[in-house]
Amino acid sequence: MSATLVSEATTHPGTVRPRNEDAFVDRGDIGLWAVADGAGGHGAGDVASSAVAEALRDLPAGLTAAEMLAQVRLRVDAVHRDLQARAEAAGPGRIIATTIVILLARGEHFACLWAGDSRAYLMREGALTRLTRDHSVVQELVEAGLIDDSDAESHPQANVITRAVGAQGDLELDKVSARMAPGDLFLLCSDGLFKALPEAEMAAMLAAGGGSDSLIAAALSAGARDNVTALAVRA
Repeated sequence: MSATLVSEATTHPGTVRPRNEDAFVDRGDIGLWAVADGAGGHGAGDVASSAVAEALRDLPAGLTAAEMLAQVRLRVDAVHRDLQARAEAAGPGRIIATTIVILLARGEHFACLWAGDSRAYLMREGALTRLTRDHSVVQELVEAGLIDDSDAESHPQANVITRAVGAQGDLELDKVSARMAPGDLFLLCSDGLFKALPEAEMAAMLAAGGGSDSLIAAALSAGARDNVTALAVRA
């Protein structure tokens, strides 16, 4: 299983917001880690991120890899429907939602599942690669060639996500999987991190041995305006 993986996580409300609506799961004992970011501006984001984190945090030990994957999907979908019901009860137009990015590791293999714009990165042999694709309006604009990647964060719709746990309709979690290599480092983070720190700076810090604490400290020094969470998993 993931006995050779060591993890650490740090979260902070950032330099502007009084409340932290991020949540994380650090279950190295079963090979599961996650970061959730309560959807900004939708209300009760901390309720949403805490709900999905608790559902994953309570997963039992002893599941096979297939059972673990099935349970993750079932539990996230159950939270999705519960948040939809809560929002409907709260009144017209209410949305109680959160992003989610999940890392599963078992044996020599890993898988990432996600919805929204919280990200998973892989540092391998000194190169940082993004494993996830943002479910956001600006990502769609970039892929359509309408804006440059460098202009995405300053775009007026930079905070608009197109998929989330608790959003309207059915939930679809995207998934990528591959084989791990010795020395791999995974980074899960909320958008508060990569909007404060360029990916090149994150890569340099990780390559130099930096962890979640140093990433968050650098983001705060850069004036992180959003809640910011970093979870690092090293092989």
